[in-house]
Formats: sequence, structure tokens, C-alpha cells
Amino acid sequence: MTSLELIKSRRSVRTFDARPLEKDDLDALTNYANDCENPYGIKIEWEIKNAAEAKLSSPVIVGESFYIAGKVAPVDGCAEAFGYEFEKILLYALSRGVGSVMIAGTLDRQAFERAFGVREGEIMPCVSPLGYTAEKMSLRETLMRKGTGADRRLPFEEIFFDSSFDAPLKESASGALQGALEAVRLSPSAVNKQPWRVVIQNDRVHFFEKGAKSAKNGFDIHKVDLGIALCHFETAARESGLDVTFERRDPGIDPRDCEYIATYVI
Repeated sequence: MTSLELIKSRRSVRTFDARPLEKDDLDALTNYANDCENPYGIKIEWEIKNAAEAKLSSPVIVGESFYIAGKVAPVDGCAEAFGYEFEKILLYALSRGVGSVMIAGTLDRQAFERAFGVREGEIMPCVSPLGYTAEKMSLRETLMRKGTGADRRLPFEEIFFDSSFDAPLKESASGALQGALEAVRLSPSAVNKQPWRVVIQNDRVHFFEKGAKSAKNGFDIHKVDLGIALCHFETAARESGLDVTFERRDPGIDPRDCEYIATYVI
């Protein structure tokens, strides 16, 4: 499957069939995570733990066999870098038939930080269970998906703009960027907030966070969402043959109620 096909087919999985990960999948995921990088150049330390052995669980997850988590220093851009790498890892997991879902609020944070050895001067923005998707969702998962509108995405013209926030971009006018922008639109986000807003200005694609909030637990969870969107854009753009370069240079666009995050130069 292409990356865009993986992005389109992926869903957050909260009900697993309780089978432990096969050794080949576990080893492949461990190696991939260890080699993963992000455009911020920030080091993230990933680890996968057996849920039963580490006594890890979440009240919204059923049948998981492993958890993956990352630790990062709380520096500028760390949440975006974390989201970028985590999404790369979880898309790779999906390519191997392994389900996942990023969770941040529905876990015993102290227990997870203790199990993963989070040290002073480090943060662990979120974690994900890993396992094989059950044939049927639990009632709990069904209700959660309904409550968050998990399958709903904002219309194209509410997310993407031409040169400024005054000019919504029509999908029919997105040209060679259409696939990469659709990959952004389909990105998962905490409580399905979909906080990304994107302004295309000549050869530059500027990413903003709508309604940015102050940090909690050392990070803004929706900046993790922006990292996911950056990952989707870059991956789909490169796959469609576009040469894109990452930079952080505020374009000076009137941000309205948005905060500038980063830019891709085409």
C-alpha cells in the first residue's frame, strides 16, 4: 500500500484480539522506531513494553498486548517532533497489520512514566497500545468513536487557504498538492479537534495551529497533532514526486486565532 492508502485506511484501534505481537513484528517495530528521525532534529527515545509484564493498561483499551512510548526533552518543537515520529512509526505498524491509537489523557500517567523510566527533564506526551485488531469493536470503543465523531473531517476549504486566511482554497485548485493536502485533512487528532490550518503561498506551505493553548504536563497535546499533520504532508508529497524542504520561518501572515508552526518549501 502507498502511504496515502495507509493514511486513508487507518483508524484508531481500541479493541484488540489479545494475541501477543509476533516476534518478527515486534523486532521490526523496535528497529524502525530506533532508526526514526524528525525534521526538527530532536532526539526521541522510543521503547516497547509488554503490557502484562509492565502492568500497563488503559480504561479505554481492550485486549492490547504491548505499549509503545517515547521520551523527549521539553525543548521548542518537541511536541511536533514527537507527533511526527510517532505517526511514522504507527503507519509502519499498520503496514505490518498492527493496530494502534495515541492516548494521552486516558491513562495512569504516573504508572506509565514509571514503567518507561521517564527521568527529570523528560516528558512523555502520549503512548499507544500495539496489537492485532479484534474483529468487533467493544461497546466502549463504539461509544467513544460516536462521541468524538471520529470519522468526521472538516471540509477542505475550512483547513486550506490561498496566500492568506481571507481566501479559502478550493480542492479543485490544489493541483499537485491535492494528495498531500488530503493526507493532512485525514490526520487523526486528540478528541478529533483537527487543529491544523494551512496557507499555501507560492512555493511555500505554511502550517498553523488553530486555537493554540498553554502547555499542560510540559506540552500542548495539539502540537503533537500538528506533528502528525506534518508527517502526513511530507510523506504524501514525497511519494507523489514533490521535492519538499522543511523550515521554520514565520511568513508574517495575519494569524487570526492561529499560531505559526512550520513550513514546507516545494
